Amino acid sequence: MVFVTRFAPSPTGYLHKGHAFSALTAWSAAQAVGGRFLLRIEDTDFTRCRPEYEAAVMEDLAWLGLDWEQPVRRQSEHRAEYDEALQRLRDMGVLYRCFRTRKELMALAGVAPHADDPNDPHAFSYGPHSAAEEAERLAHGEAFAWRLSLGAARDRLGDLHALTWIEERVRPGIHHAEPERLGDMVVGRKDIGAGYIIAAVLDDALQGVTHVIRGEDLIEVTSVQRVLQALLDLPTPVYRHHPLLLGPDGKRYAKRDKSVTLGEIRASGVTPDALRAELGF
Repeated sequence: MVFVTRFAPSPTGYLHKGHAFSALTAWSAAQAVGGRFLLRIEDTDFTRCRPEYEAAVMEDLAWLGLDWEQPVRRQSEHRAEYDEALQRLRDMGVLYRCFRTRKELMALAGVAPHADDPNDPHAFSYGPHSAAEEAERLAHGEAFAWRLSLGAARDRLGDLHALTWIEERVRPGIHHAEPERLGDMVVGRKDIGAGYIIAAVLDDALQGVTHVIRGEDLIEVTSVQRVLQALLDLPTPVYRHHPLLLGPDGKRYAKRDKSVTLGEIRASGVTPDALRAELGF
């Protein structure tokens, strides 16, 4: 079996050292075994993605010395495929509309909103609205998210903890799915249709990805992806979650914190070899 992995950034900002570390980790793994390395642009959220960010991704990765197969898969060009999967899940009865905002959910949970992670996938969930409330909110044209009902998924699949995947780095071995840690996760929205989590599992299957190599901050999401793979009858790749690169302040690099970008590093005169050496490659 040919080793196939991918680096799949979302063009919602410029890449930083954390992205460079993750991309080099995946690329080096493929190089080490004569495998294939794919670049995928996860731009399902057209409200936040920008062409200039995608162009910068290509420029930064090429500057680092990475190469990848062509053509690059852009999720924005395959929306119909993802929306078809979303409809399949709706037809199964495992999705429901949720009109609650993040602020409302956190208030219901008795947790004060904070800015630690504004991209949190809404771990708090309280199940479907009543039919009357849903009809009223739809009539008013309110925005909503499509949530995966773990209860409905359990009714269809049985014990969700019986779903497993192989993890090669963080607590290596067989992991059992624990999707309840994230609750009824958002898998789509009224304005954009199917979200990245559906697109990612479909693309990994379509592109023959054998190994998903990414930061350990995404290991919990794997449980939800494992449920989606089971519902959509998709293969499960091997996962290799690597430790996150931390900055001088001990915090992980993040776009929202305006971490120093690769473009800024390049403009300061740092060479690709110097940065690769700093990152351990």
